[in-house]
Amino acid sequence: MTAPLASPVSAAIASPGSELIALDAVKKSYNLGRPSEAEVLHGLDLRVEVGEFIALMGPSGSGKSTLLNILGLLEHATSGRYWLQGEAVQDLQDAELTRRRRSTLGFVFQFHHLLPAFTALENVTLPALMGEGHVSTVQRERARSLLDAVGLSQAMDKRPGELSGGMQQRVAIARALVMDPPLVLADEPTGNLDTVSSSEVFALLRRIHVERGTTFIVVTHDPRLAARCDRLVELVDGQIAQDAPIVAGAEPVASVPPHQK
Repeated sequence: MTAPLASPVSAAIASPGSELIALDAVKKSYNLGRPSEAEVLHGLDLRVEVGEFIALMGPSGSGKSTLLNILGLLEHATSGRYWLQGEAVQDLQDAELTRRRRSTLGFVFQFHHLLPAFTALENVTLPALMGEGHVSTVQRERARSLLDAVGLSQAMDKRPGELSGGMQQRVAIARALVMDPPLVLADEPTGNLDTVSSSEVFALLRRIHVERGTTFIVVTHDPRLAARCDRLVELVDGQIAQDAPIVAGAEPVASVPPHQK
C-alpha cells in the first residue's frame, strides 16, 4: 500500500475555482517572414481553473504539443496574451521565464527522460539541483516521501535500467512534483506503456490530483483515459473544436473537422 501524498504547499497559492491560466487570442506561427511560414494555432481562447483535470485531445498535427509548449513556457506565442496565476508571462524575459517554470510547472512526458547514471532518488531531486545548485535535506526527504507515495520505497537506489517502464514513469511523476508545482503538464504520459501499466500510472495521476489539488492538463490519444478526466479540450486544425465537461462513464467523441463533413 502506498503512502498518501504530503499535503500541498501550492494549494495556498490559489483556492479551487480561481483562475490559473488565461489565454486570449493566442496564435503561433513558425518560419515567420519566410515562404514556408505556417500558423499552427489560430487565436485560441482558454481558461483553466485551479484544481481541474483536463484531457487535451486532437489528431496529429492539430497543435497539441505547440499549445502545451506555450503553456509550459517553453515557446513564445506569436501574438495574443497568456496569464499564469494572474501574471502576463508573455512579457517576461528568459531568466524570469525559467524561474517561473521551475516554481510553477511540473512536466511528465511520454519518454520519461531519466538520467541512466542516476538512481531513482537522484533523478527525483534533479529539479532542485538544477534550480538551486544543491539538494537540501528537506528536498531530499521530500523526494523520498514522493517515491514512497508512488509505490517505489524499495527502489530509491535503483537506476532506470533496473526498473520497468511503468516504474520509470512513476519516478518521472515524482520528479514532476518535487518542487510542489500547482500545475502539471503531461504529454502522452502513458503512451509508451502497456495497458495495465498505463491504467496504473493514470490512476496515480488522479490520486495526486485528489490528494494534493494539483491542476493537470494531460495530452492523450486514448479516449478511455480521457474519459477518466473531468473536462475535454479538443484541438482540430489549430483551433478549439470542443471544450466541455466529461460525463462520467462516457468516452469522449472526437469532433469532425468542417472540411470532412
